Amino acid sequence: MPLSDIKVKKSTLLFIFGTRPEAIKLAPLIKEFRRREEFNTFVCVTAQHRQMLDQVLSFFEIVPDFDLDIMMPNQTLFDVTSNALKKLEVVLTESKADCVFVQGDTTTAFVGALAAYYKKIKVAHVEAGLRSHDKYSPFPEEMNRTLAGHLADFHFTPTTQAVDHLKKENITRHVYNVGNTVIDALFLGLEQVRKSKSTFDYSYLRAGNKMVLITGHRRESFGKPFEDICSAISTLASKYPEVDFLYPVHLNPNVQEPVKRLLANKNNVHLIEPLDYPEFIQMIERSNIVLTDSGGLQEEAPSLGKPVLVMREVTERMEGVTAGTAKLVGTNKDLIVAELSKLLDDPIAYEKMAKAVNPYGDGTACKQIADIVSKLLIH
Repeated sequence: MPLSDIKVKKSTLLFIFGTRPEAIKLAPLIKEFRRREEFNTFVCVTAQHRQMLDQVLSFFEIVPDFDLDIMMPNQTLFDVTSNALKKLEVVLTESKADCVFVQGDTTTAFVGALAAYYKKIKVAHVEAGLRSHDKYSPFPEEMNRTLAGHLADFHFTPTTQAVDHLKKENITRHVYNVGNTVIDALFLGLEQVRKSKSTFDYSYLRAGNKMVLITGHRRESFGKPFEDICSAISTLASKYPEVDFLYPVHLNPNVQEPVKRLLANKNNVHLIEPLDYPEFIQMIERSNIVLTDSGGLQEEAPSLGKPVLVMREVTERMEGVTAGTAKLVGTNKDLIVAELSKLLDDPIAYEKMAKAVNPYGDGTACKQIADIVSKLLIH
């Protein structure tokens, strides 16, 4: 039989995700698999976060094959979990997937892994092994990723520390340390932005002045901790009138209310709508320092040489803290003010963090994952 007549067995992959961070981290991986003829690659979005998700899908030119559209006003974790689980039953039956991919620690990731397990379909967990060892911080992410990890068959970790976390939970088979796909996404995104030559208007940022990029949205910080964060930013803005503080404010009312109440009257604090992904990565590149409670930013910013101050009491990304690219400041007003002041005032302290080596990889995670999955499922 001529070689051209031999049919290569194709494996069907289903990517399940529902939020902007998952979409960002999975986009370059979906593109990598779609380049490979041995895979049928399908995408299912739960749309746990509708608007912010759609922006990323549009930028990376990914059209979902299944859209569960579960987002509703004032949705609870019970709503997201039950609605997604029931609707995924139909998707898994229709797609005939051989392997389901989930990413990280969202409720969609946990439910996607659970639904695949109920159907006895293999589960690949991307960004596996992150742990804070406190089941209520971050909530509900710590238990989402732990449960997804125990349901998964293949584990793609971002760092060696994540491998160690899995080992302590007796997860040792099919664990692969590949780096974090967020770095692949960042490089791909910046490349696309430069090619398109698209820039958005940020003329309100003063040319040549330092800029601090701020993001804050963690559920466990709602209430007084968030007020303390805003109070710290207010103090810093008064102390450094020549520095611009750029804050794309999360849409959650628990974030919007204290931020607008405590920061709206500061001339050098720019409160703006949440940015699309291409605009956001341009702002990381434009910034000097990042002040955040976001997980992904702790990984992205160091790739561009930006020191990160993490406004959380604990982080599952201790590798960055150990490597010196990030520092934990919690929600303590005095500590936030002191550490950010040090980076603005002390060039040696700034350079030490800016030049530390990013422990989250070199932008080749997606190729590594696709090569491994090809060997596991095809050959």
